[in-house]
Amino acid sequence: MNDMQPSALPTFDFEDVKAAHDRIKGRVVNTPTLKSITLSQLSGAEVFLKFENLQFTAAYKERGALNALLLMDESKRKAGVIAASAGNHAQGLAYNARNLGIPATIVMPSTTPMVKVEQTRGHGAEIVIFGSSYDEAYAHAMTLAEQRGLTYIHAFDDPHVAAGQGTVAVEMLEAVPDLDRLIIPIGGGGLFSGMATAARAIRPEIKMTGVQAALYPSMYGRLTGKTVTAGGDTLAEGIAVRNPSEFTAAIIQKHMDEILLVSEAQLEGAVSLLLQIEKTVVEGAGAAGLAALLGNKEKFKGEKVGLVLCGGNIDTRLLANVLLRDLARSGRLARLRLHLRDQPGALYNVVRQFADHEVNIIEIYHQRVFTNLPAKGLITDIECEAKDREQLEGLIADLNKSGYDVRQVELAD
Repeated sequence: MNDMQPSALPTFDFEDVKAAHDRIKGRVVNTPTLKSITLSQLSGAEVFLKFENLQFTAAYKERGALNALLLMDESKRKAGVIAASAGNHAQGLAYNARNLGIPATIVMPSTTPMVKVEQTRGHGAEIVIFGSSYDEAYAHAMTLAEQRGLTYIHAFDDPHVAAGQGTVAVEMLEAVPDLDRLIIPIGGGGLFSGMATAARAIRPEIKMTGVQAALYPSMYGRLTGKTVTAGGDTLAEGIAVRNPSEFTAAIIQKHMDEILLVSEAQLEGAVSLLLQIEKTVVEGAGAAGLAALLGNKEKFKGEKVGLVLCGGNIDTRLLANVLLRDLARSGRLARLRLHLRDQPGALYNVVRQFADHEVNIIEIYHQRVFTNLPAKGLITDIECEAKDREQLEGLIADLNKSGYDVRQVELAD
């Protein structure tokens, strides 16, 4: 590992990634890199998926955390490590620290879902809940590190961690040596900087594309010089970073060909597609590469593309919502809003048309009071299931021909 002067940024090189690869071999899963025939047909590219969601903690973060832990001297190991994280880094660090007999403390903000708190505690870490944001948790973790003499292991702003993450690219290019491009999610930048350092050393002509959620375009803004705003509720919380590190930014700037932004609808569609086609569960960040590929088909057409499914830790209720919303966008689920007269037979005549079109009714909601319609009018919302968009549109057209004021309640893009 090359340490620069204190005033300069730390760095690492391919030799560090190769050393990390040897160091962690057998301690993490060498996850498969497999061609997806269906996604290749859908995208026009030859698509290879790296299933990092099959790590024990369901994310690539184990690699960097383990590499950093193995490089600690014995006295620091005995004292213990600490990190602030509400996600995959917390679990990866806690799991590997326990395996090495190193005490681990994880500071998590109060907004962390309880399932993630309990999963991290289950790996043997001491959990400290502090603050309502990552920044507050991080500041408290740094205070605790100083008070207790603990070593802070950062999720991405650490050359040992980034070198460990680079082993993903080593494995991908061992499996498919002639990849034309890697499409990699970017949050703090540890995964991209590590993989780019390795990939460009192994295959100098390979193209490197980064992906960020449109709600958190922090690295995109930093490297393009554009003014951006980062914030909001994104499905890809694993890459929802407001302040990426200067260390990773410098490496990404050197190796990147571009950074693409993906919408929430694109992320949701990619999560759903991976479950339907590959029968694999990924979180929003893990689907970002596929979202970028499908959103830019012409750019990648004919290329041999590697995607990293970097994590699979998604709340089951959220996953259910994503799948249902994807059905709605495809036209298979819908909510139709109709204005009816409040008189006998009004609803019956509407329901009969649903039956004629063989569209299944799931729920019916009547609203008589809280509406701006006249007293004899009512609003009816009907949630329904069709076999495809064409069948649904046929029903809507016939309802409108029959004199009903019908509109579909749309999802946000």
